[in-house]
Amino acid sequence: MPKVLVSDKLSETAVQIFRDRGVEVDYLPDVGKDKDKLAEIIGQYDGLAIRSATKVTAKLLESAPNLKVIGRAGIGVDNVEIPAASKKGVIVMNTPFGNSVTTAEHAIALMFAVARQLPEASVSTHAGKWEKNRFMGVEVFNKTLGIIGAGNIGSIVIDRALGLRMKVLAYDPFLSEDRAVELGVKKVELDELLAKADFITLHVPLTDKTRNILSRENLAKTKKGVRIVNAARGGLIDEDALADLLKSGHVAGAALDVFAVEPATESPLFNLPNVVVTPHLGASTNEAQENVALQVAEQMADYLLTGAVQNALNMPSVTAEEAAVMGPWIKLAGHLGAFIGQMTDEPIKAINVLYDGVASEMNLKALNAAVIAGVMKATNPDVNMVSAPVMAHERGVQVATTTQAKTGVFDGYIKATVVTDTRERSIAGTVFSDGKPRFIQIRGINVDAEIGEHMLYTRNKDVPGVIGALGMTLGDLGVNIANFTLGRTGAGNDAIAILYLDEALRPEVLEALRATGKFLQVRPLHFEV
Repeated sequence: MPKVLVSDKLSETAVQIFRDRGVEVDYLPDVGKDKDKLAEIIGQYDGLAIRSATKVTAKLLESAPNLKVIGRAGIGVDNVEIPAASKKGVIVMNTPFGNSVTTAEHAIALMFAVARQLPEASVSTHAGKWEKNRFMGVEVFNKTLGIIGAGNIGSIVIDRALGLRMKVLAYDPFLSEDRAVELGVKKVELDELLAKADFITLHVPLTDKTRNILSRENLAKTKKGVRIVNAARGGLIDEDALADLLKSGHVAGAALDVFAVEPATESPLFNLPNVVVTPHLGASTNEAQENVALQVAEQMADYLLTGAVQNALNMPSVTAEEAAVMGPWIKLAGHLGAFIGQMTDEPIKAINVLYDGVASEMNLKALNAAVIAGVMKATNPDVNMVSAPVMAHERGVQVATTTQAKTGVFDGYIKATVVTDTRERSIAGTVFSDGKPRFIQIRGINVDAEIGEHMLYTRNKDVPGVIGALGMTLGDLGVNIANFTLGRTGAGNDAIAILYLDEALRPEVLEALRATGKFLQVRPLHFEV
């Protein structure tokens, strides 16, 4: 009988699910806070069910030779060292959709609170004052709400806002026009949203592209009197700039549930008038906590008893028999998606995947999910192979699959293509006999590129001096090249280079390469190898 440790607080109903399914379970909700005690006992368990208090480190995993699965009741897994878990063969699961409604409702609640200055009015009234004229609010009816991020939670907020008879503008690079029509919103660029919205609410993950999306510059573009709500992630807003604009009166109010540094014991936004702050309560309802607890118990029991994998962050949803053969191909599919995801800045309308030869005979659903997840990770690092197809559907991205018999020198290959309003971008790859994925074609140009964690892609006209400029610039700035692959369509025509580097490229290196004037495109890339 498999054995699970629940090391954080989980509902008794969830614990009972393990027992009812035939899984032995120890409920020790405080042991997660005692790393020494946890390390002492973890070796006897097949599964570990956690919330956020338990920290699963590489050191702890060394003490867990029998551990097969970690289940996080919630979406965030910052407390789990996933690469270390992967190396140990431990699956990490989360529950990405269990608290969506709760988080969306909290955003709506914050919007109402800042519109009517409810917290300040409550404090004033509790103090025995009757300052009726001090707290003059605004209606949300017929106001324009700007949604930044129209995914799972954002779409729920849209539904609630339309029910309040608000006008809704949405900015989301992955939102298609058809999906915008289905949601009942107008799709706009960020600048238009900033200029027209009476309320702005954010529903995006924190990535390099979204960090400080409401920067000082962008906040200055907002409509005077705007009210801003963030119940998504800290770091999306320049908090110092927001405080300055609140003091100047340009921003009429703000409501934040999340902060750049948490726990937030101090902030430039604290004690400002008409600023509502809460301590990261977005998922804090009885219903949400119960939902994610029940979901993680079911998922972990399914895996331990039947081998079924759901919502895994580091393993595809495939059978045990398939995994041995498909592992390298799934990794390749993810790399192909990651390449075009990182290379594409426009909204994606479609993802087309071609499977040739042996690849066409595999579990295409899992391979497709890996491609889609690779694409989506460029803007949402929380995505996994289970949630990626759902996210693509929510954004109206069409996914098409084509298969064909072996056509070339390779036993099989995968070709992934993304379609936007202005272009198509494609890349193909295969798995060599050593089990290592390789890129074999980019932009229709044949290459043979080894895939590493840190890579650089350049495009140029095939003229003398480009390779020298590339190598000399990198060398002068101390960047070591592990592998260098070139390709071209013909003499004097388009040429590309893809380099595998020993370290991530620093901004000054990219600036130096662009300053040479030799390149049409310079793009750093990152792959989870």
